[in-house]
Amino acid sequence: MTDLETVWLPLRAHTQADALPMFCLPHAGGSASAYRGWMGKLPGVAVLPVQPPGREARLRDAPHNHMGPLVEELATVVLGVAGTRPYAVYGHSLGGLVGFELLRAIRRRGGAMPAHFFVSGCVAPHTAFDDGPPVAGMSLPQLVEMLRQLGGTPEWLLNDPSVLDMIVPAVRADFSIKETYEYVSEAPLQVPITVLSSTHDPRASHELQAGWRDQTIGACQVHTLVGGHFAVFEQPELTQKYVNAALVPILYGSPFRN
Repeated sequence: MTDLETVWLPLRAHTQADALPMFCLPHAGGSASAYRGWMGKLPGVAVLPVQPPGREARLRDAPHNHMGPLVEELATVVLGVAGTRPYAVYGHSLGGLVGFELLRAIRRRGGAMPAHFFVSGCVAPHTAFDDGPPVAGMSLPQLVEMLRQLGGTPEWLLNDPSVLDMIVPAVRADFSIKETYEYVSEAPLQVPITVLSSTHDPRASHELQAGWRDQTIGACQVHTLVGGHFAVFEQPELTQKYVNAALVPILYGSPFRN
């Protein structure tokens, strides 16, 4: 395992070496911890939470603030870890957009594409959607209130100035990735997509998430969860049920499993 793989996948040592890797990309401001509770809950799957720079153990690493360099670095990690095995990618919110561009970066390299792509809390990249004012222009109190309304960030953290000083740079950098992103039309992916869409998500309109069907010539299934932006984490058993159902056909008879 290279140093690059170690820092991006800090929990890899806790997974089964022969399981199907599923690289899990967090939301804006999120970290590998977001997916820790999923580890060991999907039979035959190695849940690999991705740790972007600028948070947790990578707090001193400068966070990415543009999409291109981020996905190029991630592509190297994913292809190096997956090797010749089937693998999957899961992305929530900003992680869904990053996952999409990661797949296109891998395709441009001629690398092996994932067997499945999961996305939640993210409208299709070619779809325009107003999800609120730019974070770049927000004051700290405005940013904190936005995070509070969105959910997913503990209240104790939002009320601790010393903790906010540590996490706000990564939050702003992540939103910069999204706010500077420009969709460029390319051929649709040849990867099946599962979309987990929430009914009351202020950052991703439920109706617009069906637009992911336009981004693949493979199958695209949309499942609906009742809830807000973080419903997939608040209802982990239902989320894992949908993920498992999509991966079972890939796992069955897979050459690297007995």
